[in-house]
Amino acid sequence: MSDRHFDELATRFAEKIYGGAKGAIRLAVLQADLAEALPPRPLRVLDIGAGLGHMSLWLAQQGHQVTLAEPAEPMLAGARQRFAEAGVPAQFIQAPWQDLPAQLEQPYDLVLCHAVLEWLAEPHAILPVLHALTTPAGWLSLAFYNKDALIYRNLLKGHFRKLRKARFAGEGQSLTPQAPLDPRELAAQLAGRWTVESQSGVRVFQDYMPSEFQAKAAVTDLLEMELAHRRHPAFAGLGRYLHWICRPL
Repeated sequence: MSDRHFDELATRFAEKIYGGAKGAIRLAVLQADLAEALPPRPLRVLDIGAGLGHMSLWLAQQGHQVTLAEPAEPMLAGARQRFAEAGVPAQFIQAPWQDLPAQLEQPYDLVLCHAVLEWLAEPHAILPVLHALTTPAGWLSLAFYNKDALIYRNLLKGHFRKLRKARFAGEGQSLTPQAPLDPRELAAQLAGRWTVESQSGVRVFQDYMPSEFQAKAAVTDLLEMELAHRRHPAFAGLGRYLHWICRPL
């Protein structure tokens, strides 16, 4: 298995996701978490695996100096267009995460790594690089595909054969992430380099709603309830994605 980068099909898929409730919930949770954690001053921000640039654009519009790093040209082109339409400056780098330490001279106040780890052949290999690219007083915003939520969803669907075989990864050109992460294993890998200051679930209930209820629910109501329950001790761990804000040790 190798790192997965995204083609035109995946770009169109991402655009569709961000046009609906799933993308709106993700952005709302990430933005709420960062708004709480970050100081009211301009920061140097690095977005690794920036995709179409939704989070970077939001941060740039808050006055932060943003660099987007993305290995897939179709994704980066979409991000460039989004920034151009908004009239917001940014730096764009087409490169995989392995190349960034050699290309970037200084660490950043805030490093974003959202929905990247689950597409890597060796997800934990990026963690030392994230540490090196973050200033000692900086922040890491880490969002990843939650293996616990994937198991729970398969339990609800009665996919017991799949669970017995532990077949959780997407295959081939599937748009299902190829390496869902166990939160406890990731926490063990972070120990010694990072302290996790906050943990939120992204889509802690929306994915589990029956389709007829999803169709009836207003996006504003979904956002309100997802934000209200994103850190609930019983529900946060069920988020389809988990968002951790970390500080270097």
